[in-house]
Amino acid sequence: MTKTELVNEIAAKASLSKEAAKKALDATLESIEQALANEDKVQLLGFGTFAVVEKPARTCKNPRTGEMIEVPARKAVKFKPSTGLGK
Repeated sequence: MTKTELVNEIAAKASLSKEAAKKALDATLESIEQALANEDKVQLLGFGTFAVVEKPARTCKNPRTGEMIEVPARKAVKFKPSTGLGK
């Protein structure tokens, strides 16, 4: 599903104009993004939880050249779905 298709679904299910649905979706996504930038956890009951996790530095093998390279530590977003999601 694309963002446009999601906006259309929201507009239809919430009896909103497509413009209002797009504004609501954009505001929701911006709020989630801001919370994750602040390293806060975002829990949406019945959907799932978004959280920022630390990925440690590691050494990997480049599959093309076979040389070992160092991958630096980084932060990543992890999503854990709710147990009822997808049923």
